This record gives sequence, C-alpha cells and structure tokens, in this order.
Amino acid sequence: MKKNILLFISILFLISILSACAEKDKLADGSELVNKDEFVFAASGEFAPFSYMTNDMKMKGFDVEVGNAVAKEMGLKPVPKRLKFKGIVEGVKTGRADAAVASHTINPLRSKHVAFTTPYYYSGPQIFTRPDSKIKTADDLKGKEVAVAKGSTYADVAGKHTSNLKMYDSDITALKALDGGRHDAVITDFVTGKTARKEGFKIEGRQLIERSEQAIVIPKDNPKLVKRVNDALENLRKDGTLKKISMKYFGEDITTKPE
Repeated sequence: MKKNILLFISILFLISILSACAEKDKLADGSELVNKDEFVFAASGEFAPFSYMTNDMKMKGFDVEVGNAVAKEMGLKPVPKRLKFKGIVEGVKTGRADAAVASHTINPLRSKHVAFTTPYYYSGPQIFTRPDSKIKTADDLKGKEVAVAKGSTYADVAGKHTSNLKMYDSDITALKALDGGRHDAVITDFVTGKTARKEGFKIEGRQLIERSEQAIVIPKDNPKLVKRVNDALENLRKDGTLKKISMKYFGEDITTKPE
C-alpha cells in the first residue's frame, strides 16, 4: 500500500513538472513565448548567406539579422537557435522555439501544420549547373540527376521535373557537390546560387522556375504572436530596416514584392 501511495505521489510530481515545462510566458496582448522577455527563433546555420556559422560558432546571416530586428522591435531579447532545416517546422510546433526565421516558403502543405507571417522576402527556385552543361530550362531536367536540400520546397519543385533526386543537408553542400563535378544540376534559391557563384563556385544560373514568398513560421495555436510579429515586420519595412539588411547581404532589395 505504501509503495502504491509513493508511486502515485511520484506520478503527480512528474505531471506537475511536465506541465510547468510546457507552460509558456504570456504577454499582455495574449501572445505566448517559450521564455520570458525573449524571442527564441530557429534558423539552420546551413544556408549562407541567409544563415551560417562563423569561425567562433556564432550564427549570422540575413535571416538571423531579420530575426534580431523583429525581436528588438517587439521589445524582446533576440535568441537565435540552431536547428537542422528539415526539423525546424517540427521544432516550432513542439515548442523548441517561438518561431522560425529560416527562409521557409509559404505553401499549402506547411500551412496545415504552422502559421505564416506576411512575407519578409521574395525569392524563387532557380536551376544551377556547371558552365559546360547543356541544361537551360526545366524541360531539360527530365531524367537528369538533380541535387536539393532535404525538407526544402525546392525538392518538391525538382520532383516535378525529374525522379532522379539527390538529397543534401543544405543547399550549400549541394552546390559544392555540383561545383566538384557531381550531379547534373541543383535547384535552390536564386540568391543562394548567385552568392555561391560570387564566392568562386564554378556554376551558372539557368531558368528561374517560379516566384515564391518567404515568411516567418509560428505555431498555429499562437495567433496573437503572429499579429505581433506582423506588426513588427510592417514597422521594419516602413523604416527601411528590412531593405538595409537586404542590401548588406545581397546588394539589392529582396524584401519588396516584385511587380
């Protein structure tokens, strides 16, 4: 009997600990945060120049600076958190971060699981090949070996044109493999490919397949935080902060919707 009572008390104690861990800090407007006074946002650190690791193991890049700016605009401390790209959406869903500022394209599949803010930049998947390649357009990809990043929408785009896909942990490693003589092409964000070429990768951009909108990912059950982040993004657009960050990394403004 004593053992049963002790077991019962232990279970209650464990439940109370788990409940306390799951409970989020609530702001005055009803939005919820993982930690008080902090905006914890996830990025991969694998997607230069959007997010990458420096020699002293700090995460930097366009996405990271946007996340920092959004946090400060909301009056919160920015806390970038590194997660593998393929697990970021799940990480946000399960409360490992308040949001993901990680170049996620808005699409119907993701929208079933998480909420999106207004876009903070506009991009699109582009075909990249080696300079001597005869591939020019998406029609030329049939039967060709195309490398893409795991969990990216570019994998879905590539799958429409070829069944011969090779998966990498990041777009940069896929582009490195292409530069090194592997695969026929890579499909990735046009800005990423353009930046890699500037850094010395022997690759060339071919057809820009479509346009896409990238937004911040937030749990569906936190609509007040979505509004709060949207308000912050709108202020950062109006005061020129988003444009300034974009010009720093790309030499052009990718935060304005193309006509």
